[in-house]
Amino acid sequence: MKLLKQSYQTNLCKNLLLSRELTRIVDHIVALGIDVMPYKGLALAETLYGNITLRQAGDIDLLVRPKDMPRIRRAVAELGYTPHAPLFSEETEQAYLKSGYECAFDSAAGRNLLEVQWAIQPRFYAIDFDMDGLFERAVTISVAGYLTKTPSPADLLLLLSAHAAKHVWGRLIWLSDIARLMALPALDWDWIAAQAKYLGITRIVSVTMLAANRLLDAAIPARTDLPHDSATLALVEEIQSHITSDAPYDVESFPYFRLMMRLRERPADRLRFFGRLIFTPGPSEWQAVRLPRPLFPLYRLVRLSRLAARAVRI
Repeated sequence: MKLLKQSYQTNLCKNLLLSRELTRIVDHIVALGIDVMPYKGLALAETLYGNITLRQAGDIDLLVRPKDMPRIRRAVAELGYTPHAPLFSEETEQAYLKSGYECAFDSAAGRNLLEVQWAIQPRFYAIDFDMDGLFERAVTISVAGYLTKTPSPADLLLLLSAHAAKHVWGRLIWLSDIARLMALPALDWDWIAAQAKYLGITRIVSVTMLAANRLLDAAIPARTDLPHDSATLALVEEIQSHITSDAPYDVESFPYFRLMMRLRERPADRLRFFGRLIFTPGPSEWQAVRLPRPLFPLYRLVRLSRLAARAVRI
């Protein structure tokens, strides 16, 4: 009981620090006329648990529109935040806005304390969420007394399912969040099913909900219209076995990428994932070889050669 109380006090102090920084950052960005939405962390604690002390938060996550990222980088710099891993040229920064999804920032208050996301996942995952739509459907919540926007509960179910799948459901709290969402009485399950089908993540959402049902006894609402085919059920068994084991999942391995493809129900999405994975360069390629601006498109070949070399080593 003493350790539990100490853990609660530690979490309380950290979340109060984060809430202070969140208010300071969002106030400054909004004052510049830029839309921003707190996401996960403190916002999720308030949305699903009603209190920032009832869920751990590791950092501050903000959703923004891609076009606003350069201005936001300058805005947070004015508050003492610097990129955790700055890119070395304008060309790589522009390319990363298209292929990546987030930029982490350090400050005197901590490393990686702020993560600004202009997409939900890297482009190669081939799940193309509409950021403008997320902002249009946003709801207003109070985070430690501070009013701000955050994604709607229906959007959160899709966003958090995709996020958990990306990390192979490696933390039980992610399923707990899904269980809380599933229990909300006013969710539009018809819209959720239609949007999941549009995005090609019906299987991901189904696996996530079934895992929450099996591991946390979360009731699946009767109104849901998500298929539970044999491939989905087999994936749930596999994921459940992984979650209950202590073995980490290597998210840079070929088995991981095969799993990500198996989680997609449409062959076209698997092909898009595979193609983008092979031909989308990132920071590793840009750091491995410095190419002049006219040769920048050749980074796709650098990416392909690095993947081929990894396959040979295996």
